[in-house]
Amino acid sequence: MFSDKLSLPTITDVQTAARRLQGVAHRTPVLTSRTANELMGAEVFFKCENLQRMGAFKFRGAYNAMAALDAAQRQAGVVCFSSGNHAQAVALSGQLLGVATVILMPQDAPPLKLSAVRQYAAGNAALGVTGPSEVILYDRFKDDREAMMEHLARERGLTRIPPYDHFDVVAGQGTAALELLQDVGPLDALYVCLGGGGFLAGSAVVAKGLHPAMAVYGVEPLAGNDAQQSLAAGHVVRIDTPQTIADGAQTQSIGEINFALISKTVDAVRTVTDAALVDAMHFFAERMKMIVEPTGALAWAGALADGASGASGAAAALRGKRIGVMISGGNVDLGTFSRLMAERQQSRDKV
Repeated sequence: MFSDKLSLPTITDVQTAARRLQGVAHRTPVLTSRTANELMGAEVFFKCENLQRMGAFKFRGAYNAMAALDAAQRQAGVVCFSSGNHAQAVALSGQLLGVATVILMPQDAPPLKLSAVRQYAAGNAALGVTGPSEVILYDRFKDDREAMMEHLARERGLTRIPPYDHFDVVAGQGTAALELLQDVGPLDALYVCLGGGGFLAGSAVVAKGLHPAMAVYGVEPLAGNDAQQSLAAGHVVRIDTPQTIADGAQTQSIGEINFALISKTVDAVRTVTDAALVDAMHFFAERMKMIVEPTGALAWAGALADGASGASGAAAALRGKRIGVMISGGNVDLGTFSRLMAERQQSRDKV
């Protein structure tokens, strides 16, 4: 266990992050759907971080962490690794704060995300930010991105801003759940997507800090259930890079800070298949007129699985309750989205 060794963010740190983000991050809307309520037999509230700046909740954590840097750290610049959304968040935050950024991204990152990061970096350079603003590609299945980040940090004197295992990043991510609860009041259950664990950890800190009886569930891809394995083992378990369409959750392990928080505050971790993610994406597009990326659909896919489980304890526990669902992002290129929807329809036509 890491709780005795690590400094862990609290609800107070999330509230501090909220003040830093005020007027900078969007206060994203909370939407409802009568169809969703009927499917769940409950009242469902969707926190739409797909409508956040750069299209995902990641902006909150990256900006909070970079805004907390001292003058020397800002002058030297930062380095991060990311499959796309954290990369965009760091690049945009660098542009807003005048901080140079070096960003490691997998060479198979979604083109939409890679293009956006490069545009933000170019905008940073146009503002006259001193130092490097660049994107470096790596092979997610062969290269050690953490080792690459450490090498660049030492070589260039850069500050590390990892995507999830970072005190200020976790506190920043928690501000989305804080807004949700401020807007709709107490909930009985909260579902949050799970990759590296920063969003879930920050959300759980808020949920349990404000309403200790609230159930909190993380949802990760079935192919990448490292968090489930970690909770069962009592320590962080590292796996091979999972093969899943949820590129934002293709993590090999959850962060140590996040594991310490999740093991204390999260009631359970669910897993869902890629097919369930596509179904959830289809629901958002057809019923709520929103484009949501596969990772962004994890929480709803997990809630649906629980709600549709018939007479099971999970379904019974949710019936008639108030449920929060965090939509984490909407950065999926339209070609990929169209292909996934077409393949879904083709598979249904064959039945």
